[in-house]
This record gives sequence, C-alpha cells and structure tokens, in this order.
Amino acid sequence: MPQRREPTLADVAELAGVSLTTVSRVINNRGYLSEATKERVGAAIAELNYRPNQAARVLHGMATRSIGVIVPTVALPFFGELAAQLEIALAEHGYRILVCNSQGRAEREREYLDLLVSHRVDGIISSAHNEDLADYGTVRMPLVMIDRDLSPAIPNIRCDNVRGGSLATEHLLQRGSRHPLLLTSRAGRRNGREAGYRSALALAGIEAQVVAVDFNTPEPERTQRINDELTSRLGGFDAVFATDDLTAAGVVEWARSVGLGIPEDLRVIGFDGTRAIRQAVPGLTTIRQPIAELSRRAVAELLAQIEAIHDGVELRALEIAPIELPVELVVGRTT
Repeated sequence: MPQRREPTLADVAELAGVSLTTVSRVINNRGYLSEATKERVGAAIAELNYRPNQAARVLHGMATRSIGVIVPTVALPFFGELAAQLEIALAEHGYRILVCNSQGRAEREREYLDLLVSHRVDGIISSAHNEDLADYGTVRMPLVMIDRDLSPAIPNIRCDNVRGGSLATEHLLQRGSRHPLLLTSRAGRRNGREAGYRSALALAGIEAQVVAVDFNTPEPERTQRINDELTSRLGGFDAVFATDDLTAAGVVEWARSVGLGIPEDLRVIGFDGTRAIRQAVPGLTTIRQPIAELSRRAVAELLAQIEAIHDGVELRALEIAPIELPVELVVGRTT
C-alpha cells in the first residue's frame, strides 16, 4: 500500500481556490484578508489536516512560536511542576515548549542547547544545574535562567533562597532543636539556602553541620549515601533541614527505619512545596516556592526579550539583578 503523502501548501491553495501567497498570509496572519477568504483557507487546512513546515518557516526568518526548556529531569517533582507551569504560561501567549532533560550531565545539556539553537526556537528557559557552562555565552537569542547564575547579563528568576534557608532553620530552633543538620545537594557559596541556614545558626551561637550528596548522583546510590551519612552521625543532630522535599521525604523514611520518632526524636523540614510531595507526604513541613509565579515571571522576561529583538534592541547589553520572589513556611507534622 503506497504511503500517504503529506499535504502541501499548494494542495491547500488548490482546495481553497486561492493563491499560495494568500494561504501563506492566512497562516501567518499578515496583511488584510476578508473573513470569507480566511474561512475558506481554514476549512481547506482542516480538511487536508495540513501542518505548516516549521523548517521552511525558519528558513524564511519567521518565528517558530516554540520555546526550549532545559531541566535536569522532569522526574523530580520540582522540575516536573516547573515544566508544567511554564507550558501553561507560554500557551497563554501562543507558544509551545520543547522540554529537554539534561539528566544533570553537562555534555547532554550542551547537546540540547546546540539542538535548540539549530532548530531556531524563539527563546530558551534553562533551570539545569551545571554551573559555569560557558556555551550559553555564545547564544544570541532570548534566554532566561530559573534559579541559576550564569551571567549578570542573563535574567535569573528565583525564589529568595537565603530567606528560605533562614526561615527553615529558625523554625527548627523555635521548635526546640539545638543541633540542626543541613542536608543539601551542593554545598558552597552559591547555595543560598545554606547561607540562610548558616546565618540563622550564627545568630543563635550554634555550630553548623552540613552534609552534601551531589544532586546528580544516580539512584539508588544517592539515597544509600544519604542514609549512610545520617547513620554515621546518629546522635549528633536532632533535626534535618533538607534543601529539597524529595530528600526530606527520604529522611523521614530513614528515621523510621532506625527507630526515630517524627517529630519527637527528629524534626524534618524540606524545601519546594510541590504538589506531588504534598500528596505523597502530606504532613511534611516545608518552605514553599511560588512555582507558578516563577514560571510566569520567567516567561514575561523571555517575551520581553523577544519583543526587544523585534525592536532592534541588543540583548545582554546591560547587567540585570536577579529577580527574587518570596517564599512561605508551611508547617506540617514533621516539626
């Protein structure tokens, strides 16, 4: 049986009884056309199930109405919810998204970045975790980061991580903890949540305890390493501030496995407040990020850049201060 041929622009024009130029103008909403003509072309497109050739649109310098989104993996609750919220926000403006999972690997993120640029998406939103990836410096298209510092000239939309770290730690201290431990994916000066934790402990005259297990460690190795670290320190801490909810949920399970009561023997607080974790561990105390608002602000910044290009404005000519959104303490049964 012969393979069915994809309908072409010429097929649409023939069925609608109009010129190729008219079909193109209807598809791209350019120039004046009567409603009758638009309806005739629309009916032909629907009847033939015609899909515009995106590659051809790119070659002619036209917008693809698509945005690339790079995340470590949508399997993690925060990034899955972030990608969903970005899709909702972009759809409101007529854009589709292409989601790329870097799996935490710099080479994979680099490959996806090249792919998105070569396909001429209209812009890129990245929330991957590979720091110091120089490749973004060569990108000459609208670009926004979510919770990632790459360049002072690239907009960075994030929650107030330092305040969130302080809120979490202060809450543990108020609940009676005197030896709270920080469990994070990457320790160091770029970790705002760690900075907030250390600041709150310094004010209370308490020594910090930090355990870092790399974000990109594959499972089940990462969980085992965390459990081993906690077990080796058993008795030396009375609370855990985990810098993401999934890790916090794992701490709750570890505590039960070693016979610790929550919150009688160990208080646990997380960070993110995603819908998935709230459903899986409804009693978890956490610092909630405004994920929907983060997404809307990132999209607004990206669309502003797209408009700037249309107006002939040079991108990344000025430094831009990070945009920080407030966080919220959500008290549950684990503290």
